[in-house]
Amino acid sequence: MTQVTAPDPTGRQRGPDPDAGSQPNEVRALSALAFGELRAFPGAIRDMHLGIAQRAFRGVGPAARPVQIIHDALSRRGYDAIGSGAALLGRAADAAMETGGIGRDALLSSTRPGSAAIAALNGLIGDRLERTGSDLHQPTSVRLHGQPVAIDPDSLGAAFPEATSRLVVFLHGLMGSEFYWQWNASDARDTYGARLAEELGFTPVYLRYNSGRHVSENGRSVAELLEQLVEAWPVPVSEVALVGHSIGGLVARSACYQAAESGQRWTEHVCHVVSLGTPHLGAPLEQGAHLAAAALSALPETRMFGTFLRRRSAGIRDLRHGSLVDEDWRGRDPDALRAAACREVPLLEGATHCFVSATVTRSPRHPVGRLLGDVLVLVPSATGQGRTRRIPFQAEYGHHVGPAHHLALLNHPEVYDRLRGWLAKPPAPMHERAA
Repeated sequence: MTQVTAPDPTGRQRGPDPDAGSQPNEVRALSALAFGELRAFPGAIRDMHLGIAQRAFRGVGPAARPVQIIHDALSRRGYDAIGSGAALLGRAADAAMETGGIGRDALLSSTRPGSAAIAALNGLIGDRLERTGSDLHQPTSVRLHGQPVAIDPDSLGAAFPEATSRLVVFLHGLMGSEFYWQWNASDARDTYGARLAEELGFTPVYLRYNSGRHVSENGRSVAELLEQLVEAWPVPVSEVALVGHSIGGLVARSACYQAAESGQRWTEHVCHVVSLGTPHLGAPLEQGAHLAAAALSALPETRMFGTFLRRRSAGIRDLRHGSLVDEDWRGRDPDALRAAACREVPLLEGATHCFVSATVTRSPRHPVGRLLGDVLVLVPSATGQGRTRRIPFQAEYGHHVGPAHHLALLNHPEVYDRLRGWLAKPPAPMHERAA
């Protein structure tokens, strides 16, 4: 099968030599995850079954109590036996894979289809994958051709032989990877990064991160990586632009804020922070999922579905209000029906903050456009202009696209034209930006 690679700075299919060291066994990790879920599933069905039965037996009255005891005992034994069988099968499969060396030479996350599957898992349960040390966890890294690039001068020089002093850093959205920036592209040159390289002399740098982690955790990791990247870059860096799609825009804002607070130097080079379809004020689907989880968990008959919804990742939960800092979640009950307001984080001083919103209708004022937005993010959230919350964006650096859906913003001619226009403006002198 031909490997589909991520865009390189010039659009050509070129990349660093593969890492000769050890690598994670993602095939084996996927198998372990699948059998783990299979083992737990009968228990969830058991609890729903017993909840329904309890209501039925209660309706019959005290006379049904002996029958209920026998019924519950047999039901538990049957479901537990199925779960134990799945566990045994999983251990046998894992032993066979270890003995046969299956998956040792197949790094799924380096290919476009494999990375899509793993990115989806990271978005859904990435915090759990990191916590359990799963090989499916995707640490924050620079990627080229799907492979991580080490952050040292020699590795960066080999990966980016035509490096320029102007960097444009792309951050994907929830359940995404760097491959997603090729959305609907005819070839590797038909992407934002390749075109900015050709027309404005930017070097595109694509990041991959575990989108199931908290936004603040990813923001901190991205900030630390960019500090190292700017220091080790083959040529002195004069300008950095951040472009984030969806939750990637929140990660970019969080990274800038935390880096500025900790005194990291890379923020001195940031001229533009661009968010494409970013839910700065939260996303309605996560808000609905939060309410649905609480409602479904209230009854034993539906508790299984509520428990399933409550397993959604920390990254997804942060989309409820667009949280950017640790204090929004640390020490708080994530399932509390009414959460405390999230902290409003200032924009990075000295940088131009740009945003793009979209609706499935041509006009954002159309009733359908107001209701659906770009299907995942509504216009007030993407523009940071809500009824009770306001992000201090300047309207002149905003743009609306329609009709367009959420993923179309990853590679859209109208978005590129506006992006090029923003990034083409020369940055202000350093002393003016720091003033």
